[in-house]
Amino acid sequence: MRLFRLLKIAAVASRFGLDEMVLEHEPSGRLVRLANALQFWRNLSAPRAERLRLALETLGPIFVKFGQVLSTRRDLMPADIADELAKLQDRVPPFSSAQALAEIEKAYGRPASEVFAEFDPVPVASASIAQVHFAKLHERDGGHEVAVKILRPNMLSVIEHDLALMDSGAMLLEKLWADGRRLKPREVVAEFAKYLRDELDLMREAANASQLRRNFTDSRLLLVPEVYWDFCTSTVMVMERMHGTPISQTARLVADGIDMKKLSEAGVEIFFTQVFRDGFFHADMHPGNIFVAADGRYIALDFGIVGTLTDTDKNYLAQNFLAFFRRDYKRVAETHIESGWAPRDTRVDEFEAAIRAVCEPIFDRPLRDISFGKVLLRLFQTSRRFNVEIQPQLVMLQKTLLNIEGLGRQLDPDLDLWQTAKPFLERWMSEQIGWRGLLKSFQQEAPQLARTLPQLPRLVHQALAAPRHADPQPQLERLIAAQRRQNLLLAIIALLLAALLGSHYLSL
Repeated sequence: MRLFRLLKIAAVASRFGLDEMVLEHEPSGRLVRLANALQFWRNLSAPRAERLRLALETLGPIFVKFGQVLSTRRDLMPADIADELAKLQDRVPPFSSAQALAEIEKAYGRPASEVFAEFDPVPVASASIAQVHFAKLHERDGGHEVAVKILRPNMLSVIEHDLALMDSGAMLLEKLWADGRRLKPREVVAEFAKYLRDELDLMREAANASQLRRNFTDSRLLLVPEVYWDFCTSTVMVMERMHGTPISQTARLVADGIDMKKLSEAGVEIFFTQVFRDGFFHADMHPGNIFVAADGRYIALDFGIVGTLTDTDKNYLAQNFLAFFRRDYKRVAETHIESGWAPRDTRVDEFEAAIRAVCEPIFDRPLRDISFGKVLLRLFQTSRRFNVEIQPQLVMLQKTLLNIEGLGRQLDPDLDLWQTAKPFLERWMSEQIGWRGLLKSFQQEAPQLARTLPQLPRLVHQALAAPRHADPQPQLERLIAAQRRQNLLLAIIALLLAALLGSHYLSL
């Protein structure tokens, strides 16, 4: 089977002329001449990027998904290829209703008619990994209307075969292509494999949905479906059915009285809230996964891909964004160096000038006049020039930013992204490093302080009552005495702070 699959990949690659993209860098030129001799049966008039997209679509859902991931790596891909791959969509034919019913019976050990009061065998959505059916639970289980997501049959074996072939192809690419090593194709494949394997476990997706719903409980901006855990397995996920309008249907949204400007601003706030408040964000925000409720709130669907950020990542990102919005390019350069993303010996003035040249032209302009794709590309080119390390944990954030750009253009091309985001970031930074942040930190440490505070008087007494050893060096003795006074002062300050925070903490 693997040999047959490999032959099919080779045939498709040859048909769309993908071999030329690689073999043109082969030193001897013999392979190029051999490929040229086969051109009588293929048409290479289309641009290379378009031919690559068509080839991936021909090879099937796993390669389509891989192309989607590649489109986010503008630090690695030429601009024309990244732009073309961004057009890839999960328009994959559904698998049969009989297979869907068989997968349900396999997951639950009983037929769908016993699990659900109603089950629509016709899928409402079909993607590369799974498809979705509407159903209704029995009254004994609450009688809720639900959406049932079912993993495509035999996906694991297909994916493992294709990933192995992709890795082999990436290894050949490194050897035959002049830019092979710099583009790190094997690392890209490994990154793709990680996210793809995560998507294959629908229990993981259910957990992602549950976490996002908890983060936005009673939110005025975002609705997230409830997960019905009693009906979730690794291959079937059951969640609340959501009613809304696809965000891509802007004419219908306007006809329904939705304020498009308010909706676009809410999208920006949701994004920054997920990233900077929670460090946990929906990383697959293409139009097919976003609906709008009748009351104007966003509805998030499909939680297979999420991004996470550490507190350190959030802090550095917030400083960068805020400095960027204030046009403080020197601070942007310094933050990159302080974080270790840029080498320590980088000249701040040169790095600052390069960042200014990229960012300054896009200020005071509406979203319709800005291409984040081009800005990101220029930023990555600058990053390579100054040996800035690409942060793997930010790849999903980059992908989400590009999704946000696309949504923003659809909803309100006149949206001023900078003015919308700046107040949120300033408020967040105040909460993190201002007095609110200090209070929050002390609240988090209160349980630990409660355990250690009773020991402080004894430790202070021991420090003061410790016998003084004769020391022939008066200077050292004065230092020891000063240190004791300092320790006593710190202990008193700690007691006072603990008393204040303890009373506050107990009152919560």
